[in-house]
Amino acid sequence: MNWLKRKVIKWVREDWEEENKKCRDVGISLHSREESNHPDSDPVLTFRIYGAQNGKILEFRRYDRMKDRSDVTTYIISKDEDIAEKVSKCVTIEAMK
Repeated sequence: MNWLKRKVIKWVREDWEEENKKCRDVGISLHSREESNHPDSDPVLTFRIYGAQNGKILEFRRYDRMKDRSDVTTYIISKDEDIAEKVSKCVTIEAMK
């Protein structure tokens, strides 16, 4: 009976590898929709802070999967302003959009 078990496992493994090969050739991902909500997937809203001559530049990027479109919003933080407070306010504004 062990020979039958090994034979079935071999067949299943070959079928599995063949199916994965087809998917890779076509460019199909084997991940489900539920896995796309992980932090390492495309984020809904990201921001970056760039240094500037008299302050900082705060840039927000939002990607809309339905429209396949990326929107960018830019804020300027002068060197007199508190960066943490300004980022907090801007994140709140962007999250409400």
